[in-house]
Amino acid sequence: MITARAAATFEPVARSVATARAFVRDTLQGWGYTDVVDDAVVLTSELVTNAVIHAGTAADVLCLRTEDGVRVEIADHYPEREIPLQTAGLDLGGLDSENGRGLLLCAALASRWGVEYSPTRKHVWFQLDLPDRPVGVRSAGPLLPVGLLPVTDERVRVAVVQIDSEGAVAAWNDDAAYLFGYTADQVTGKQLADFTAWPQTPGTSTGIADALRLSRWEGSYGIRGADGRTIPVYGSHLRVRDPQGEPSTVCLLVRDYERAVLQTPARTPVSDTAESRKTDPFEVFIGSPAPDDLDGLLQRTVERARDMLDADAAFLLLATDDETELEVRATTGLPSARQRFARVPVEAGTGRYGSARMPAVHEDLDAVPGAVPLLGNTGMRSVVTVPLKVEGRLTGSLGVAAEGAGRYSNEEALRLQFAADRIALAVESARLGELERLRRGSLSFLVEASDLLAGTLDRDQTLALMAQMTVPTLATWCAVYTIADPASDPELSYVLHEDEERIDGLKSLLTRIPPPEPVRTPGARVWAAPSQAAHEAALRTSMRSIGIGDPGGLGSTTRTTLATAAAVGGETVVLPLVARNRVIGMLTLGKPSDDHFRQEILELAEDLSRRAALALDNARLYSERTAISQSLQRSLLPPGLPAVPNVEVDVIYRAAGEGNEVGGDFYDVFPIRDGAYGFAIGDVCGTGPEAAAVTGLARHALRLLAREGFGGPAVLERLNAAILDEGTRSRFLTLLYGELWPQEDGSALLKVVCAGHPLPLRLRQDGSVEPAADPQPLLGVMEDLELYEQTFTLEPGDVLLCVTDGVTERREGTRMLGDDGLADVLAHCTGLTAGAVAARILRAVERFAAEPPSDDMAILTMRVPEPH
Repeated sequence: MITARAAATFEPVARSVATARAFVRDTLQGWGYTDVVDDAVVLTSELVTNAVIHAGTAADVLCLRTEDGVRVEIADHYPEREIPLQTAGLDLGGLDSENGRGLLLCAALASRWGVEYSPTRKHVWFQLDLPDRPVGVRSAGPLLPVGLLPVTDERVRVAVVQIDSEGAVAAWNDDAAYLFGYTADQVTGKQLADFTAWPQTPGTSTGIADALRLSRWEGSYGIRGADGRTIPVYGSHLRVRDPQGEPSTVCLLVRDYERAVLQTPARTPVSDTAESRKTDPFEVFIGSPAPDDLDGLLQRTVERARDMLDADAAFLLLATDDETELEVRATTGLPSARQRFARVPVEAGTGRYGSARMPAVHEDLDAVPGAVPLLGNTGMRSVVTVPLKVEGRLTGSLGVAAEGAGRYSNEEALRLQFAADRIALAVESARLGELERLRRGSLSFLVEASDLLAGTLDRDQTLALMAQMTVPTLATWCAVYTIADPASDPELSYVLHEDEERIDGLKSLLTRIPPPEPVRTPGARVWAAPSQAAHEAALRTSMRSIGIGDPGGLGSTTRTTLATAAAVGGETVVLPLVARNRVIGMLTLGKPSDDHFRQEILELAEDLSRRAALALDNARLYSERTAISQSLQRSLLPPGLPAVPNVEVDVIYRAAGEGNEVGGDFYDVFPIRDGAYGFAIGDVCGTGPEAAAVTGLARHALRLLAREGFGGPAVLERLNAAILDEGTRSRFLTLLYGELWPQEDGSALLKVVCAGHPLPLRLRQDGSVEPAADPQPLLGVMEDLELYEQTFTLEPGDVLLCVTDGVTERREGTRMLGDDGLADVLAHCTGLTAGAVAARILRAVERFAAEPPSDDMAILTMRVPEPH
């Protein structure tokens, strides 16, 4: 009876053979058929090779699970194969033949096998039966005295967590609630990744999403509990399908030190046959299949080394390229979170690792404190360490340790050295592969970071980008300090944590401690103040919570303080932000719970800090210059509109160009003397700062000349002379200038001069629109101008509309709004207030074309209201 099936098709390329092997291995391990995995993989490899290499077609692989074993079928699609006669014997080929060896292997390894032919297909299948075993026995260990059995703190709790196809928690049992502090209601529907501290370096290893998609996965990671602490766990994942066919993953989790409950025992050879003696020593030590990533390989190495010498702990350090330092990369039985990526010097001396280049046995570390810095304050007393070497070059160090003294001798050192020699080359190859992936990932990261930083000149956005690019890729939390000028103290400008609930507590902590010293020296330096302050605050809070010391401050802050201490408890580094030979700030990166930064990450952070510093300084310079420009431009605008008796006045002004508040168009309304008001609207040739300079000259000259008692023509003639005096800086200027006298009967008397400007339009109550002035020469062209003013009266309900050519010359392709189009819009504004008329004109201009306006615009409206 077939109880499960899995199928896949592999393209006719060489790499498909390895992919097919992995498919069969993962499938059978997921079904629990580890006893026949190796034979099935060997047979699959040969038969798929025949299909994709020799036959040159795709290969279909089908795995069928039965109660007694597994059946694997491999088919190719070769179209011109001759079908053998029923009476002909099947030639399996000889041992030295290039063909037929896959069938020889089937005959040697499989319980049953066969070949089926069709005109377009060859179908080879083999059956592997499970070996007979006593019922209920998978593996067993020797009898042990009660005193040697592992000790647990309480009853062993196994958390059972089911994850749906989207990575969200679907089920959460009582043991999971006990271990991690969350009830089922709190976590159901949330992503498992939100609670997981996955042991992954950027660009390497397998992520949690990838692990959840594997048919079976087993290993160590961490779960962030409700109290903010990370709980190391050992997990066993099994991928299953529900009755509807939807995939999900069942995760069994125990405390990491109770891993024996779930950990799959290593397979041991059943006999010392000639074939087993030919097995690669590396595979004997690491197991098969060997992990395909560096972190997995190193972790498997320390676990096997610990088991091989019956130790309490094991550790593996990798050497830097210059062999001057060793970096902790894998531990078991030790607080790995505290030590991971920590570095110790190789040379002899206090706090150094003098025995790294040769095998060494320390019978009692209490007699030689500091001989192995990694084991300080861990309770370990006896230790044996051996070097990992490739072609005579130190590449790492492997060690095992025990809590008792005198546990190891030279014999154990030789055994460990033999194992280290077997794995050194594989470890170095995996390390170089990881470095290459990191370098490629770092280059891609820096390119993307440069693009993002170059895309903004806003200071606040630049600060946010700096933090968001570092968290969580490079660090768990980040703080950016800025320095306004050399005489200023550093100011905390931005704080970010990968857990948003920790940001407020982190910001509060950092504001209570002095900022780091601004040092121009490049590179990262350790800053201990945040960790010390967090630990002191946590200690005070804990003492108050148990009634020691000042009881003030108890309550919700207790939990926040403890969570902040855990978040900031690791290594904190500071990188200077240097731009244009000045320290403009510091980039601070932190890790949680005694964690350390690896050197490659610090080098990447240093590269990022240089780019970020330049982007931040560019944003500062841009902000300063923009502020200065806007301040100067605002000084060119009228401070406000005066209240004119019995006349409504409104203005809408739009300057073209990003960041411009004033352009070549301008307006003004101002009192001249009692009962008289001046108004003007003009347009300087061009846009930008040069046009704005003429704008300031014109507006201030108009006010001064009008208040000196000059009439409209005299004012404009003198302004014309002032513009011409500017020489090469002078610009043409069109100007509508007028004077307004409100009358006692409710009307308003106006005198206007239109010097080359679009004519003002008068809207009467009956809806008729007519020009209110005649055109005259513009300013800034001729020295001798003879201008005249025209007088008219605005009756109650009449509107005077004055605009610049940015309104009348609004274009959409070959169409232009023009004077006639403006008059049509104004004709429909009867009865509207001055502000409503200006708003309707602006809306008509904006809707006339899809593109935003490219010219400055000013709209000045005056209306004499009707009596109530």
